Amino acid sequence: MKRKSFSLNIIVLFCLTLGLATSCNKAPVAAPVLPLEDFFRNPEKSSYQISPDGKYYSYTAPYQKRMNIYVQKIGQDSAIRITSETERDIAGYLWGNNNRILFLKDTGGDENYQLYGVNIDGSNPLPLTAFEKVRTQIIDDLPEIDSEVIIGLNKRNPQIFDPYRLNIETGELTMLAENPGNIQGWMTDHDGKLRVAMALDGVNQSLLYRDKEEDAFKVLITTSFKETLDPYFFTSDNQKLYATSNIGRDKDALIIFDPQTMKEDEKLYENDKYDISGASYSLKDKKLQLVAYQGHDGIKRHFFDDKLKGIYDKISSKVENRPFGINSKNKDENMLIVRTYNDKTPGAYYVYDVEKDVLTHIADIYPWLDENNMATMNCVTYKTRDGLEIEGYLTLPKGYTMETAKNLPVVVNPHGGPWARDGWGFNPEIQFLANRGYAVFQMNFRGSTGFGKKFWEISFKQWGKTMQDDITDGVEWLKAKGIANPDKIAIYGGSYGGYATLAGLTFTPDLYTCGVDYVGVSNLFTFLNTIPPYWKPMLDMMYEMVGDPKKDSLLLAGSSPVFHVDNIKAPLFIAQGANDPRVNKDESDQMVAALKKRGIETEYMVKDNEGHGFHNEENRFDFYRAMEKFLGEHLKEKQEAETK
Repeated sequence: MKRKSFSLNIIVLFCLTLGLATSCNKAPVAAPVLPLEDFFRNPEKSSYQISPDGKYYSYTAPYQKRMNIYVQKIGQDSAIRITSETERDIAGYLWGNNNRILFLKDTGGDENYQLYGVNIDGSNPLPLTAFEKVRTQIIDDLPEIDSEVIIGLNKRNPQIFDPYRLNIETGELTMLAENPGNIQGWMTDHDGKLRVAMALDGVNQSLLYRDKEEDAFKVLITTSFKETLDPYFFTSDNQKLYATSNIGRDKDALIIFDPQTMKEDEKLYENDKYDISGASYSLKDKKLQLVAYQGHDGIKRHFFDDKLKGIYDKISSKVENRPFGINSKNKDENMLIVRTYNDKTPGAYYVYDVEKDVLTHIADIYPWLDENNMATMNCVTYKTRDGLEIEGYLTLPKGYTMETAKNLPVVVNPHGGPWARDGWGFNPEIQFLANRGYAVFQMNFRGSTGFGKKFWEISFKQWGKTMQDDITDGVEWLKAKGIANPDKIAIYGGSYGGYATLAGLTFTPDLYTCGVDYVGVSNLFTFLNTIPPYWKPMLDMMYEMVGDPKKDSLLLAGSSPVFHVDNIKAPLFIAQGANDPRVNKDESDQMVAALKKRGIETEYMVKDNEGHGFHNEENRFDFYRAMEKFLGEHLKEKQEAETK
């Protein structure tokens, strides 16, 4: 939603990156058991965008099992495939202002994204940043400037990104500034001039600014990384900044910041419970349109622009008040791509003609999944042992309600990040597990983002401690309500959720029946020592958030599951991508070796062509098929044996 922004206050370290009421005397009416592949196959069509001139839309769809880009003229029935990637899905793409499409791809999950360009008829494909072991960032797509974008490359130094102006037709690169070593983000004004930078020095961050590109940057404000001043975009006159800030407050609020006075000029919107998560600005009308935040039950919006609110109201009536978002708009902002969604479907895409007030359906993302067979995602809250309120989600197998769900097998699913959050909406993993008869429990433990500064800060140096207690307390809450069968509780997570799985089996060994660790951290010392090079400038900050290997060695040793495998009683399944740049394969290797040393054979799946999470369709199938079998052996078969 926000076109230009960067933030340093929160590092998302490793996010992966979604019943019918019954009578008390009647058995729940279960959904049919659906094919595993229906949940994890590639979408039929997805990632729709509209062209700047509003005459075409693009989307990604499978070609030889990989997601590639297609372009279709609005009003026509056929599309042209303009990419032919067969090794790995397109990682992302965007339209250039001259109807040329740019796309990113990496190699085997290494996250060293390279940028390519191609015309909308598939002609003139051009590698733009095909540099080995170099990562490309998009800084600004420059929608008002033909044939150019601004990108960041860590080509000169793998730890930092220099900004370049890139001609997307010729591939010509022009360096705009040389990163002195501490710049972590760049931002342009509405004319495409590079005028804002964010610097990080240890645990302090500074907002840098210049009036003109030929001027030197000057520091406007320096704060601890715990305080945010996160610019989104310039005001229409290019003189002030729309930004979110929690300086002097707990929640991120939308403000106007004046570079001349170096102070907050005006607070525009603040929510008393949640941080602002995005904003929208109209380049056509040159005005702020809305801000958004993630509430417990979905995305909420506050409008500044009555015209846009009227458009949202019209669309809402046409989609029968289902949740939706505007994913893309053309330069004139009169042709929009709309996507509906809810907790039971990833939704459908539409084209909306603003002037004609006509909404046209163009594709369902998972047309093979019937919403009527999906499970309801219930919003829940519970209190931790120290009185903290935690927001979470409990998805029950179809046919159960919060009142009728009793003694169910449960899969506890802590999110990755850890400085991220779970939200309400469709998640194929959750629906798959619910379809297999499991209740699935997700929770926004302390440190989850969107709940304010204090809720985030109390997670510092609490891996395996109060952060894990929040998960444990949620499980105990489920048991106390009678929803969870105490003997049939599994824990499964990816990334930080994988760490939480290992921590759960290690530090609360009697709580879980089994666990599934997906690309999770096992050793906090080696994890901090093998981070990607472009995280190195943030290492001091990570030491304060996770722990310093020297100063906090006892803390990290105590919180690293690999040193406490003797406590583990429950069966464990581990999955890992060989090329993972965030959680090195050694994290999983260590855990497997430590368990083997104890004489415990642990099921271990490694995919040589994957990184942080499995993206290739056939690898996803393998992983979830193995997980289904593992959970079935330790939860369902045990349940059936006890019943007999």
